[in-house]
Amino acid sequence: MRILELKAMRGPNYWSVKRHNLIVMRLDIEGLEEKPTDKIPGFYERITTLLPTMVSHRCSEDHEGGFWERVKRGTWMGHVIEHIALEIQTLAGMETGFGRTRSTRDEGVYNVVFSYIEEPVGMYAAKAAVRIAEALISGEKYDLQDDIQKMRELREESRLGPSTGSIVHEAVSRGIPYLRLNGQSLVQLGHGIHQKRIRATITSKTSNIGVEIACDKEETKQLLESYEIPVPKGRVVRTEEGLEAALDSVGFPCVIKPIGGNHGRGATIGIKTLEEAKVALAKAKEISRSAIVERYITGLDHRLLVINHRFICAAKRTPACVVGDGKSTIAQLAAEVNKDPRRGFGHENVLTRIDIDDHTLKLLGLKGLSPESVPAKGETVYLKATANLSTGGTADDVTEVVHPFNVFLAERISRIIDLDICGIDIMTDDISLPLNESGGAVLEVNAAPGFRMHLDPTGGIGKNVAEPVVDMLFPPGTPSRIPIIAITGTNGKTTTTRLDQPPHAQRGLQGGHDVQRWRVHHEPLADDRRLHRPGQCAIRAEGARGGHGRAGNGARWPGAQRSRLRALRCGHRHQRGRRSLGAEGHPHPGGSGAREEHRAA
Repeated sequence: MRILELKAMRGPNYWSVKRHNLIVMRLDIEGLEEKPTDKIPGFYERITTLLPTMVSHRCSEDHEGGFWERVKRGTWMGHVIEHIALEIQTLAGMETGFGRTRSTRDEGVYNVVFSYIEEPVGMYAAKAAVRIAEALISGEKYDLQDDIQKMRELREESRLGPSTGSIVHEAVSRGIPYLRLNGQSLVQLGHGIHQKRIRATITSKTSNIGVEIACDKEETKQLLESYEIPVPKGRVVRTEEGLEAALDSVGFPCVIKPIGGNHGRGATIGIKTLEEAKVALAKAKEISRSAIVERYITGLDHRLLVINHRFICAAKRTPACVVGDGKSTIAQLAAEVNKDPRRGFGHENVLTRIDIDDHTLKLLGLKGLSPESVPAKGETVYLKATANLSTGGTADDVTEVVHPFNVFLAERISRIIDLDICGIDIMTDDISLPLNESGGAVLEVNAAPGFRMHLDPTGGIGKNVAEPVVDMLFPPGTPSRIPIIAITGTNGKTTTTRLDQPPHAQRGLQGGHDVQRWRVHHEPLADDRRLHRPGQCAIRAEGARGGHGRAGNGARWPGAQRSRLRALRCGHRHQRGRRSLGAEGHPHPGGSGAREEHRAA
């Protein structure tokens, strides 16, 4: 088999106006055109053994096990590859269900179409599905786990993180369009003059000075201390000589962390000796030139989230740890904890797997332990120095028990540091008591705090913390869109676009007419750079007809649910297998020669 063409749709397209994210693979099954699945000895037994979960695929039979019936009765390999591509994405944690396989004018050549969640994963799944099908045909053994792990890694590299994703999801639910501006977390909400930008939980309204203050732990502490907010006693050091002087003042146990660190990087807690302190200083200086030595405040780690200077929620955090049973090693206990179905790779589940990495080894080494050590029954061994969920920690929602004084304190801190979104780390035994009575302290103020612990806490009820962010950026009644007219066809596009200029000019819009080619065949409208322009009030654009077939028209907003191809001359209808237009202007892929059209699962 040969893949002749592989492309991704990113909007209403030739294959579906409702399902925008589709992979389209033009596949030549070559000699297998004369060998459907019922004529390949042992194929049914091998595929049901390798992918037993595909029993849930209903196929055109419209009942569980329907796809197995098709395989047993005989179906073509393009159809099988479509289902495999959908299933392996699901096994990698990205559940999809829509697919079509359609014949073309060329014998043995099929258009295999299936949905995807993340585009790089969908492209990988197409190629992997062909490899899997070839192995099943030949009877060779195939290890699915390598493909599934690779797809998980691709997903983590390409998808928006939990915090950014939650804000985008909330915006989309309100009809606010979004554009991803890079491969990381920089996202534009809204178009043209109405746009706002976010990067994780930093917004276009976030004070740059506030972020700088929060990133400098010593400056933050001095500022809070000047407002009589309880903070740990500490000193900044750069050398081992300064470390010894700081320890004389702060005492043991202590905490050493880099001045400019975040997410727990380079931090060491519970230091009890000078030797441990020197190792911790070296670790902190890998992140920042200076480190801060603080008194170790005992208690429970709490994160209070403040958005637009209003307290939203709070979580009690626990670092990744294991509890001894008197028989198992630390490595075995960690493996047992990782069996929890809530734990997964990266951000795919509520909790993250606990990895015994170099940081863990150093932390255990400071306590005279190793992964092969056997803790006593009931003994708790911490495997990470910080309580971040991304390193295997847990979080329980405690919003309802936070004392009003602590709520007032958190909101006051957000104004002192001047952060519209901030996470305040508080160490206290009881968050239901005022901080000035419980003996606790404010450890840090975080710019760009993670939302994951609040969206999906380990215990308690999750909070939609993205809602107040979108409320802040787009208060009710605030527009987020600009008028967009996109014209395509065979002839007259430029003339039609020019004719639209006077009405827009009369309304005082500044969109302007761009007579240069729209290049939609490379980038759909939703990714067009004109939507990025802060001063853009309206857009009139013309686009080549081929772009609709190659990438979809990119219209991802409500109301743009009709994708029509009009004024196509006869010579254009046979491009890339397209033959005719339906009554509603929707092409019928493959015409009367289509062999498969169905919802896969």
